[in-house]
Amino acid sequence: MKLKQRVVLLAILLVIFIFTKVFLIDNLDTSAANREDQRAFHRMMASLRVELDPRLDHTLQSPWEIASQWVVPREVYPEETPELGAVMHAMTTKKIIKADVGYKGTQLKALLILEGGQKVVFKPKRYARDYVVEGEPYAGYDRHNAEVAAFHLDRILGFRRAPLVVGRFVNLRTEIKPVATEQLLGTFMTVGNNTCFYGKCYYCRETEPACADGDIMEGSVTLWLPDVWPLQKHRHPWGRTYREGKLARWEYDESYCDAVKKTSPYDSGPRLLDIIDTAIFDYLIGNADRHHYESFQDDEGASMLILLDNAKSFGNPALDERSILAPLYQCCIIRVSTWNRLNYLKNGVLKSALKTAMLHDPISPVLSDPHLDALDQRLLSILATVKQCTDQFGPDVVLVEDRMTLSHL
Repeated sequence: MKLKQRVVLLAILLVIFIFTKVFLIDNLDTSAANREDQRAFHRMMASLRVELDPRLDHTLQSPWEIASQWVVPREVYPEETPELGAVMHAMTTKKIIKADVGYKGTQLKALLILEGGQKVVFKPKRYARDYVVEGEPYAGYDRHNAEVAAFHLDRILGFRRAPLVVGRFVNLRTEIKPVATEQLLGTFMTVGNNTCFYGKCYYCRETEPACADGDIMEGSVTLWLPDVWPLQKHRHPWGRTYREGKLARWEYDESYCDAVKKTSPYDSGPRLLDIIDTAIFDYLIGNADRHHYESFQDDEGASMLILLDNAKSFGNPALDERSILAPLYQCCIIRVSTWNRLNYLKNGVLKSALKTAMLHDPISPVLSDPHLDALDQRLLSILATVKQCTDQFGPDVVLVEDRMTLSHL
């Protein structure tokens, strides 16, 4: 064989070797990442059932101290939380030492201070479990049980970006009124044999109070995030106008995501992927009301999108509002870990997991069966949407590594 032929042959072999090595390394990395995603999923499934247990044998800290130490820039609580049952038990049983009107907003809520100084937000029951909220996807009162279900879905999806929520029954006459501020107390009334209140908020009306069953009111309590983590409010880039006949740009411009990618904080870092995770989360629960969102203050786009205020969810199990998924189908990117988790949850696993997670909540059953069935159906729509994206652009473009710095230049 001539020298020139040998050189060419060696060059070809070297190129084949390099490509083979790169391919194997990439496959090994992907396989390792997939295996870790699978292990995380199995750990989550093993810890799904949260029994409300007051015992904290291995620590002298209060439940409130434990929960406050969980919070970091990218999660509200860690993957492994053996103390979760104790914290939630405290949320649903600790004595209420003060009750006030809720922080400003559109919907009725009360701000409670529990023994030990912990703030929680109480949202009262307004609907029976099988009540269907008709009209726009953001119509109706807040649903307290939706907050509970959304928290557990956040656990199942592995996001860990929703504050802790648990159901609670309160006696308005003996637990709330004696410790209520004058402002809250002034909104109490009696309707028939039931104690009611209407609070202070944008849509709160004396003619539309929330009423207990006698004195006992069912509701949800959401754990207030630690004051050392102040929140910053942002306008959601895919927010609605809430004005009849006026569409937001994203509702008519299919290239809208290209404009978002050029805008801070979506031009780099994890925020755009968080928006897409949130769209998936909101589509599953039927929440079309996320016009704003919160992150931790002065984070320059690095901290998570916090999944607050999920109560405009689970209103109509027959309504699948596809527009909620606009960030996903317009940007056509998704975290690999989110994609893996969604695939693990198909074939009825999601419904079963959520039922198991909520089984020990004080207000169980939290959701009616039609809502649970709707979750599985919506999951299939999400998977189909991602497949359309991968068919069009290829999986290398659509499936993004979690900690990859997004570059849109």
